[in-house]
Amino acid sequence: MLNTKKILIALTSHARLGDTGRNTGYYLPEAAHPWKVFSDVGYQVDLVSVRGGEPPVDGADTSDPIQRAFMDDPNIAGQLAATPRPSDIDAARYDAILYVGGHGTMWDFPNDQALSGVARAIYEAGGVVAAVCHGPAGLVNLTLADGTYLVDGKSVAAFTNAEEAAVGLTDVVPFPLQTALEKRGAKHTSAPDFQAHVVVDGRLITGQNPASATAVAEAVVRVLAA
Repeated sequence: MLNTKKILIALTSHARLGDTGRNTGYYLPEAAHPWKVFSDVGYQVDLVSVRGGEPPVDGADTSDPIQRAFMDDPNIAGQLAATPRPSDIDAARYDAILYVGGHGTMWDFPNDQALSGVARAIYEAGGVVAAVCHGPAGLVNLTLADGTYLVDGKSVAAFTNAEEAAVGLTDVVPFPLQTALEKRGAKHTSAPDFQAHVVVDGRLITGQNPASATAVAEAVVRVLAA
C-alpha cells in the first residue's frame, strides 16, 4: 500500500561562516541520509529553505553513494534548484519536519518566524519535530501557541559545546547551541564527541551530530508508525 506520509526537510540559507572567510550552508549528509531512510519507507520528502531558491551546501562527500543519490535524484535536484520559503509552505500537508544542520543554521534558523510557525503547526497538529546537529538552532526560539518553548522540560540532543570547541568554532558561531537550549529549559544529554546520539521525547526527536542523522530519521519513522 502506498505510504502517504510527507516529511518536510528544512535547510539553512546562510552561506558565510562568520568572519572566517569560509563558506558554510546545510550539511549535505544530514539531509541525504534521512532522505534515504524516508524514501525507503515510501515517504514523500519536500525541501524548504529560509530564503528560498538554491540553498548553500557544505560537507559534500562524493565517495558517499547516499549523498550522490540524493543530489542525482531528479525530484530532489529540481527542488534544490528552487526551494520554497517557509511562508510558501502549507504545514497541514506534513506529518513531520526535520531541521537539518550545518553551521549556517546558527545564523538564520533561530529567528525565522515563518519557519518556526511551520514547525509549531506541524507539532500542534500531532506531527513530529526533529532536528540534527546544528539543526536544533531552529528549536531555540520555537514557542507553542501558549507561549512556552517547545524544548522546555524536554530531553534533547544537539551539537555540544565540547564538539564546537573541538572544531575550533566556539568564537565564530553567534551563540553556543547547547547552552541556548538549556536556557530554554531543555534537558540536554550527550554522547562522547562525534558519536551518534539520538533522543526521543514524545514527538520531539533530536540528534547530536552528523553521525546521528540516519538514526534520527529512523526514530521519526518509528514515532509516525506508532
